[in-house]
Amino acid sequence: GAARAALRRPKTGQALCRECFAAAFEAEVHGSIVAARLFRPGETVAVGASGGKDSTVLAHLLRLLNERHGYGLRLLLLSVDEGIAGYRDDSLAAVRRHRASLGLPLHVVSYRELYGWSMDRIARHVGPRNNCTFCGVFRRQALDRGAALLGADKIATGHNADDVAETVLMNFLRGDVGRLRRCTGILTGGEGALPRCKPLKHAYEKEIVLYAYFQGLDYFSTECVYAPNAYRGYTRALLKDLEAVRPSAVADLVHSGERLAVREDVRMPTQGTCQRCGYLSSQPLCKACVLLEGLNRGLPRLAIGKPSRLQKALTDAEKPESGFQEESQQSSKAVRTIDF
Repeated sequence: GAARAALRRPKTGQALCRECFAAAFEAEVHGSIVAARLFRPGETVAVGASGGKDSTVLAHLLRLLNERHGYGLRLLLLSVDEGIAGYRDDSLAAVRRHRASLGLPLHVVSYRELYGWSMDRIARHVGPRNNCTFCGVFRRQALDRGAALLGADKIATGHNADDVAETVLMNFLRGDVGRLRRCTGILTGGEGALPRCKPLKHAYEKEIVLYAYFQGLDYFSTECVYAPNAYRGYTRALLKDLEAVRPSAVADLVHSGERLAVREDVRMPTQGTCQRCGYLSSQPLCKACVLLEGLNRGLPRLAIGKPSRLQKALTDAEKPESGFQEESQQSSKAVRTIDF
């Protein structure tokens, strides 16, 4: 006889038992991978592993689907240690436990090794605001560097539909047309950049939690200690309020971002390479180099926002003028900064 329903799917409203829900969820992720042609046989894929629910489910699914459907992929786990005491060390422990169950190799890169700074030390210099600006920029580059070191052909991240909807909303509120146009892509990169893909792009956060629970996956669920001050947190709260009124808000925002058309006369940023480190950048110096220079000079706030006085000084190969630090500290209070 028919099994008793264990849940009603948040995405479709279907009443399903555990087995049927897992089968439907796995089939949808496989469908997204095939439809977007995310992978090619023989590729080495670095799976971003933070220890959270999304990356844990992603690693589990990619290993499962790779074996079930014969993708022919070589899978690796890649983690970034930002140096956040009481948070990242515990989440990395969860990654290591999951790695043991998956039987996949794990590589960890750290901010301290790459940049000479830990996130805790950065937070002490920057203060309670803008920590996520530094962390987001450094983390993205750290993943690229780690994947390149491993010889990976692609990076797979656990971004889900809720994440994409939040990013669409954030970029719209900031008026960031360049990011707004590309943030919904399930596969990004190319032209010199290591491609990134989001196999869980169409998966709802609620269903990822349910899948992890039904599969008995071990993941880390504590929020980062610096997250409460992030701009994304306010966007997430707004999205949850919208979803309570209109359940399809997440899918609607993702669809709106995908269908966005930009007028031909709108000037879009052009991709180049950083003059200092060679990383992809739309400016002469990439954001990571500017942020790092600000930290090393003891002027972290000058590197935040756009345009940055520090970036201009670095681009023009200028040295800080006498009294520059004192003047900049006064001006930074008047400059409006943005959390990413």
